[in-house]
Amino acid sequence: MAGKKFERHGRRRRPEEEKPPWVPKTALGKRVFKGEIKSLDEILKRGEVILEPEIVDALIPESKQEIIYVGGSPGKGGGIRRTATKRTVRMHKSGRRFKLTAVVAVGDSKGVVGLGKSSSKEHRTALEKAALQAKLNMVRVRKGCGSWECACGGDHSIPFKSEAKVGSVRVVLYPGPKGLGIVANPTGRQILSLAGIQDIWVKTFGNTHARMNMVYAILEALKNLNKTKGAL
Repeated sequence: MAGKKFERHGRRRRPEEEKPPWVPKTALGKRVFKGEIKSLDEILKRGEVILEPEIVDALIPESKQEIIYVGGSPGKGGGIRRTATKRTVRMHKSGRRFKLTAVVAVGDSKGVVGLGKSSSKEHRTALEKAALQAKLNMVRVRKGCGSWECACGGDHSIPFKSEAKVGSVRVVLYPGPKGLGIVANPTGRQILSLAGIQDIWVKTFGNTHARMNMVYAILEALKNLNKTKGAL
């Protein structure tokens, strides 16, 4: 009929403000919800396992997220154009099936950081699931000033050298003096700045084009700072 407007019927996306309230399901979540636990650092010090991402949202409302660009596609005139998700293809009898993998880093820039990886058939879903997974893998970063050039006793760097290896990528972290900045590639700067480190040298070996291995090697090197005697 002329002049009649037809409305599209379908499922509308729920606005952000209409999200259902958090109903904790774990004992740790219930204690956080009641206000018995005031900081995420308290949970990580005791080594308790976080099973609900809402715990991180409640204790660190100012947390930041960074997308790690782990994928790539051929660019114009050669080279690689980095993408937020890595696409893989599997052959089945029915044809090709695509899967997108995303890596997201979450931190408060004050000494707590986490990495999450997830896969999905849709780009946005993979990123959202990776962000939730990162909140379940939060770790404390031991900071200090281990540089002989500075020796100020602050917490702008790391207390000593640390290294780790994931796949073919080996990463070595060196303490840096105040004012140096983060001497690393852009991907390394993303996770180190979220961890609250201001001055550091980063040396990498192996196939650093495999960004997924590189960021996880950096995270493992940060975890190793807590494994030495005298770690807080």
